[in-house]
Amino acid sequence: MSDTSRRNALKSFSLGAFLLGAPKAAQAQAPSDELQQLTGKISPWAKGVEGQRKADLGNGTFLNPIMAGDHPDPSILKDGDNYYMTFSTFDAYPGLVIWHSKDLVNWRPVTATLTKNIGSVWAPELIKHKGRYYLYIPTKKTTAPDSKTTSWVIWADKIEGPWSEPIDLDLPSHIDPGHAVGEDGSRWLFLSGGDRVRLSDDGLSRVGAPENVYKPWRYPSDWIVEGFAPEGPKITRHGDYFYLITAVGGTAGPPTGHMVIAARSKSINGPWEDHPRNPLVRTVSADEKWWSRGHATLVEGPAGDWWSVYHGYENGFWTLGRQTLLAPITWTKDGWFDYGGGDLSKPIAKPKGGKPHGATPAHGIARSDDFSTDKYGIQWNFFNPPAGERDRIRLNNGTLHLKAAGEAPSSGAPLITIVGDPAYEIECEIEIDDGARAGLILFYDTKLYCGLGFDGKNFVTHQYGIERGRPAHQYGKRMFMRLRNNRHIVTFDTSADGKTWKRFDRGMEVSGYHHNVRGGFLMLKPGFYAAGKGEARFKNFTYRAL
Repeated sequence: MSDTSRRNALKSFSLGAFLLGAPKAAQAQAPSDELQQLTGKISPWAKGVEGQRKADLGNGTFLNPIMAGDHPDPSILKDGDNYYMTFSTFDAYPGLVIWHSKDLVNWRPVTATLTKNIGSVWAPELIKHKGRYYLYIPTKKTTAPDSKTTSWVIWADKIEGPWSEPIDLDLPSHIDPGHAVGEDGSRWLFLSGGDRVRLSDDGLSRVGAPENVYKPWRYPSDWIVEGFAPEGPKITRHGDYFYLITAVGGTAGPPTGHMVIAARSKSINGPWEDHPRNPLVRTVSADEKWWSRGHATLVEGPAGDWWSVYHGYENGFWTLGRQTLLAPITWTKDGWFDYGGGDLSKPIAKPKGGKPHGATPAHGIARSDDFSTDKYGIQWNFFNPPAGERDRIRLNNGTLHLKAAGEAPSSGAPLITIVGDPAYEIECEIEIDDGARAGLILFYDTKLYCGLGFDGKNFVTHQYGIERGRPAHQYGKRMFMRLRNNRHIVTFDTSADGKTWKRFDRGMEVSGYHHNVRGGFLMLKPGFYAAGKGEARFKNFTYRAL
């Protein structure tokens, strides 16, 4: 495929917002000949918007992940025949996007619930109680002025919001709250380490201090794990029992570490009896497709059967973060449950009784953006932004105006987005003011990122989170730029007109830009930045899965 024809194809992918009620996104197919050229084989998953992978194979089966890319610590809510799910969003703000499904496989975004930077968001809990929705949010302190290490609660009377301001529950020593309602109607948060704390009847404050109520099951001492780390407690009431599902073994590190265990009790107050077949989920070999599997929640399917969502790292792609997986659950004669699904690298029969979303595309959102509609919070997020960061953005006639901040992506809170494909390319037209620098990046955190930027005279490369000046260019203050991440091999192309392209002479390899190198549990996200003085203007951001 020529550069001109590729550019024309990319133009066809440029979309506005893909929100509920927003303009319909176009479906795009990557040309099969180029797909084979770039990847060596046709990808096994189904192609969604812009060629992005999706779980639903269209034949009554699905292929994990159901949420590709960085969607860790899934918290799922069944609300009638609707399902809602949210995930850890860490330093991305706006954060805690809620997704909606009718069939547990196809998901679409509803709203971002958290706009005020209260810290790095770890393992939230989404629930509904007596007609009101609640989000319980553990955070770690960041550099933002209002951030702290604690747990918060926000609430709304409609899932679409508006959501309340965060209320501090003063829990500085725990993460991963899991909400439960006892047999007497009492409300509780189960916490990391086998602890719990009672909530007020309105769910907006805690009553008393945390107490230890469960000693989690221990794996054999010679297993290869990251650490004991009991976390992610989730309570499901089914039949005569409360079932407590917990993650142990550490959520990253060795791929065999993370696992799912369970216990049960006839009372919310215990005593808790361990599942006789613990662990219920565990990666046992580095040859498996999905590593570090854990942090599970049980949920009833549309037809009354049972399922579980949990997360895992994709073998060879730590850079994509932890992705959301779906597996069937079978209740057994002894009053316990077991996981099914077998090898999660193979298709599984979809949950029965699910309903489609309707005439709009069934899953995901368009990552291309013609900046005709505001997708802030749904697609675009700042990394650990200071107060007032929203004011840096202005949309006008299909152009995103971004005020420059800081001297580099490390100090300027870049705009980044989650993607779920092992190979993709992004492209954008960029224009800068005098004194400004801008470009395309792959961003893990302020210490680890890569990309290509420019000012009015010179290129600048970003590699390992380090900036280096590069030779002068002839584009002035406006150029087209393309970044391709083809299974960790990163290349850049530049153009004056978007038709004739020139390969930049610095390529990069980014397979090590992930948690086990840097920490933080994040994902290497594509996006763009503006630094220095003035502003940069971005047009026709296009995304294409390869």
